[in-house]
Parts: sequence; structure tokens; C-alpha cells
Amino acid sequence: MEAILEVSKVAKHFGGFTALHEVNLQVGRGERLGLIGPNGSGKTTLISCISGALQNDGGSIKFEGREMTGMKAFERTRLGIARSFQIPRPFKSMTVLENLMVPLAYVGGINGHKAETEAMHILERMGLAGKASTLSAQLSQVELRKMELARAMAAKPKLLISDEALAGLAGAEVDEVLQILFDLNALGITIIMIEHIMQAVMKFSHRVVCLDTGRIICEGTPETIIQNPDVQRAYLGD
Repeated sequence: MEAILEVSKVAKHFGGFTALHEVNLQVGRGERLGLIGPNGSGKTTLISCISGALQNDGGSIKFEGREMTGMKAFERTRLGIARSFQIPRPFKSMTVLENLMVPLAYVGGINGHKAETEAMHILERMGLAGKASTLSAQLSQVELRKMELARAMAAKPKLLISDEALAGLAGAEVDEVLQILFDLNALGITIIMIEHIMQAVMKFSHRVVCLDTGRIICEGTPETIIQNPDVQRAYLGD
């Protein structure tokens, strides 16, 4: 599988604390990759280095063969890397439609009627078309999760990093958002899923990577990962 993302010996330090220890990772174009690990394992630091929210202190990050190290987050977004956040951050005084028109204008340079049409198309895909005129502050938890994904999609990503998009959702809501991610992947979008709901990760992922204390301790198919003693030790202890 052709690699869309290549992470090579990436390190990140916060003072005397090393959050990432020369992490190596390749993600294939069109792949569904699950990224797991206990709290404090380095998952958020890694995806922040990939998306540009943080700059890595060592190593290389390449997207479609292009070196990303040193690029700002908005530059990476314009090249095709989008991220949805664990805690939705909508513009609460804006409607759902207006929330999507912001990234459409900022990232894609799309404005006016064309932006509104594109935004409605995305909302229909997310099942939010009926909420287009609703203030984002009035949305339910699952609707906020969908809108967070919709805003990421407004950037027209080739790689979508889904950061705990299922957090706080009930069973049926988890299935609903998970199906949206499956549908987005079917469109050709590569997806990295960071999630604590193990059943969802195992169902969604082609391949799973487990981080612990800033190192990749295991990677493989969902079936092999769940049986791996290092993964079990990381989550359950000795």
C-alpha cells in the first residue's frame, strides 16, 4: 500500500520530559488506522506533531512525500491534513451552516453561494442538514460530534485524524458516528482513529498501533493486537 504519511524517528520533549521517543509510523493511502494507548502514552502529542499543533524536536514527518516538519498547522490543513478534536470547539454564536462556511472560506477560499451549497452537501452527508439554521450552542452531544467531523471535512482532507469522536456517546450514537467514518473512508479518505472505546477501534481499523510511554509497543491487525501481552500490560498493568 502506498504511504500517504511517513513518520520517521519523531521525538518530542517538554523540558526534561520526553513525550515521544523516536516514533516510526507509516500510514497507507486509504487505510483505517487505529491509534490506542493508555492516558499519557503520547497519542495526542503524536497527532499534534502530525497536524502541526506542535513541532517535533527531532525526526521527519512526510505527507505524500513532502517534508512537513516546520510547517504551520494551517499550511498542513491546506495540503490535506484535517483533525477533529476530542472536545468540540464550535463558534457558539454561529449556526451550524455558518460554522462550516468558516473553514470553507479559510482553507478552500470558497465563499458566498458556492460555500453555502458545499456546506449543505457536507451537512447532508453527516445527517445534519435539518440543523443548518440551528445555533451550534443548541446541539446535542452527538450532533456536536457530527459537526466537528463536518468542519474537518470542509477542509477537503486526504487524511482525517479523528480524535475521540465517539467520546461521551451512547451505544446507538457510537454506531451512528462510526458509520459516518466508514462512509468517509469509502470516499478514499485515509483515517487515523484515536479512541478509547476498544470495541469500536477493533471494528473500524485495518491496522492498530499501540503507544505506551511515547513508544510504539505493538502494531498489527485488531485480532493480534487484542491478544498481545504488551498491550494488555499497558492497559491492565502487571
